[in-house]
Amino acid sequence: MTPPAARGVTRTRPDHPERLGTRALNRALLARQSLLERSAASPLAMIEQLVGLQAQAPNPPYLGLWARLREFALDDLTQAMRARRIVRATMMRGTLHLVSADDYRALRPVLQPVLRRLSLQSAHAKALRGVELGELRKAGVDALQGGALSVTALGEALRAHWPSHDTAELAKLVRSVELLVHVPPAGVWDSHQAATFAVAHDWLGAPVAEDADENAADAMLLRYLAAFGPASARDASAWSGLTGTRERLQRLRLRLRVFVDEAGTELFDLPDAPRPAPETAAPVRLLPEFDNVLLAHRDRSRIFDEGLRGAIFTRNGLVAATVLIDGFVAGVWKLQRERDTATVVVETFKRPRAADRAALQQEAEDCLRVAAPGYSRHEVRLSVVGA
Repeated sequence: MTPPAARGVTRTRPDHPERLGTRALNRALLARQSLLERSAASPLAMIEQLVGLQAQAPNPPYLGLWARLREFALDDLTQAMRARRIVRATMMRGTLHLVSADDYRALRPVLQPVLRRLSLQSAHAKALRGVELGELRKAGVDALQGGALSVTALGEALRAHWPSHDTAELAKLVRSVELLVHVPPAGVWDSHQAATFAVAHDWLGAPVAEDADENAADAMLLRYLAAFGPASARDASAWSGLTGTRERLQRLRLRLRVFVDEAGTELFDLPDAPRPAPETAAPVRLLPEFDNVLLAHRDRSRIFDEGLRGAIFTRNGLVAATVLIDGFVAGVWKLQRERDTATVVVETFKRPRAADRAALQQEAEDCLRVAAPGYSRHEVRLSVVGA
């Protein structure tokens, strides 16, 4: 009989990389994401540990921190954003993230070529005909010197320069390629108003470089491995949007541990990063929409079965809030608030064990305590999809 500690990890000859099974990769990911055990870190420290939090909508980052921290109140994150220690901005893959102010200055120069490329490939770039991008960026920054502006207001400011162009589209292009941050209350809990933007160096009170050296790009890749490894070159590209990750990882190879997955794909990792045994117990967790663990790899089998993709990812680009049981996606959930009642509605893909059902009930109640403190009634509804 195979000893439990060996399941999911195949030790090969010394001259061959160690093979990691899906459960081993899952437990490594959960450990680094503080999803095996909640952390005592501050929201700022956790966001830096995760190299940012997905922030397409205002509320998911709050719930992502709640899922990972022992002690968390909504106002902890809001105050850090208002104090400019954490900012919301376009970052990895051209998507919105919350990052620390320090990480914005460190990572945004690395990402700038990616964001420029994505912007010039977008539908907004059609409005550039007859407009030089450098002139557009300068006009946008000049307009923002008077204070934060929405995209609509920025477009109106640009109309004086290019009255015959679609200035709304030009403003969206400035938003995506210029070094800007969202100004609170944009991005804070339950915020529904249109975002306003400020020039990053003005908001942060420190310059932000346009270009990064090779060391900065290497450092970003190593931080990715710390948060999401072991990972392949394609995984790193899927997370960052950067090109050339394979060559960069090969150059860093002597500083890294090298593994292979069950398909034989080469995986890279930091030598001393946590890699718990595959049989390590994983607690039930409720993750928010757009959670990092669902979006940080090209091969996502370490966190969900491919057959569930349609239940998690919608055609219009939304990513459902998910339930983790035994470390893997096992359902979806929603926080609903009406009048005096807040409800967590959980739908699992199959009937959970009694112990998992009890754990789900407890997690949902704790979520309501943190996310809906002002509601007089808290309810939890647990069901099975299709039942």
